Amino acid sequence: MSTSTNWPVLAQSHDALLTAVRGVAPGDWERSTPCAEWNVLQVLQHAAGDQLGYAAFLGEGAGPGYDPFAPSGKLDDEPLAVAEAAVRTAAAAWSRVAADQAEVPVPLPPNKMPAALGASACALDAAVHAWDIAVATGQPSPLTPELATELLAAARQFVEPLRAFAFAPVVQEEPGDDAVAELLKYLGRRPDWAA
Repeated sequence: MSTSTNWPVLAQSHDALLTAVRGVAPGDWERSTPCAEWNVLQVLQHAAGDQLGYAAFLGEGAGPGYDPFAPSGKLDDEPLAVAEAAVRTAAAAWSRVAADQAEVPVPLPPNKMPAALGASACALDAAVHAWDIAVATGQPSPLTPELATELLAAARQFVEPLRAFAFAPVVQEEPGDDAVAELLKYLGRRPDWAA
């Protein structure tokens, strides 16, 4: 499926999420993830719900029918179909947003951002949860240094006020960390996490 959009960072992040979901073996959905309280299926449900939430704020669809921050791990469809539907809906919503739009509605407080930052926030959610799913199921990281650099620049603009609610504390950087490690640590993840 195509995740074509006029936002390259979002297209790359959506592709990363779909690639990670496609790579999950049937018996791996219950595995632990870097999101300590959630298994792989719950991370997917959360990520899909967030994509639907961004889309709904932009007027596309009704949003998730559940709280993405309390995922049950029970899906209404096959995991890949759930991921594809969420990505398709978010891509459609963002395809109508102009790059120079001064402000767009988003589900993150204060519920508005410049368009480029909003698209990057939506992308960050997809890309980082793609990483969670990939490392939990023995797949290579879907994050490239280029994508991580772009997402980190955006994250530094909106994460701190949400740190206690949606992001874990920063993990201390170390000399030699690459862009992917910097992003993951800023979001409270350990790049060397293993199941």
